[in-house]
Amino acid sequence: MESLGLALIFWYGILHAFGADHLTAIADFSIGKNKKKTMLITSMFAVGHGVSLFIFAKILEMYHISEDILAYGDVISASVILGMGIYLLWLVFTNRINLNKHIHDGVEHIHIYFGKEHSHSNKDVSSAFAIGTLMGIGGVRGMLVTLGMVEASAVDFTMVLAFTLGVMIIFMAFGAFILYINKNLLNSKQNIRRVFTVAGVISVIVGTNFLVG
Repeated sequence: MESLGLALIFWYGILHAFGADHLTAIADFSIGKNKKKTMLITSMFAVGHGVSLFIFAKILEMYHISEDILAYGDVISASVILGMGIYLLWLVFTNRINLNKHIHDGVEHIHIYFGKEHSHSNKDVSSAFAIGTLMGIGGVRGMLVTLGMVEASAVDFTMVLAFTLGVMIIFMAFGAFILYINKNLLNSKQNIRRVFTVAGVISVIVGTNFLVG
C-alpha cells in the first residue's frame, strides 16, 4: 500500500480514537490504576482494536455483508459502554470501592481495590484487550466504508498497524490525563466515590445515546 494511503489510515485511527465511547471505556478501566497498569490498559485496548479490524476486514473481503448487519457493531459497542457504566455505579452504591494507604521507603502509596480484599491482578489488562476487540467491530465498519479499503486493496498487516498506532497515540495521551486524575483527586474515599460516580453516569449517558441515536 502506498505511503499516502497508510498516512490516511493512520489519521483515521487518530480521529476514530476520539470517539466518546472509546475514551469512556479507557476511563472506566483506568480510574484508580497505577501508571504501569494504565499504560498497559490503553495499549491493549488499542491492540484489541487492531486485531478486530484485521479479522473483520478479512471477513468483509470474502463475504458481502449488508449495512444493516454491520450496524450491529455500533450496538455492541454502545451496550458495552452502558454495561460498564451500570457496573461502576453498582460498585459505588454497594460500597465496594476501597482505599488502602501505606508507606514504602518513606513514600506514601495509595491502592484502590474492589471488594473486601486488596490483591494484584492483570485481569483488567486482559479485559481491556477483550473489550477493545469487541468494540472494534463498529470501527471496522466505519473505516472500510469511509475509505473504501476493501474495494481498493487487500487488507494487510501494515494497514492494521497504521490504524492501531493512530488509535494508540490518542489512547495513551488520554491515559496520561486519567493518571493525573488518579494522582491528584483519588486521595480519599469520598473523592473516589465522586469520580467513579461521574464516570459511571457518563458511561450510561454515552451508551444510551449511541443506542437510541
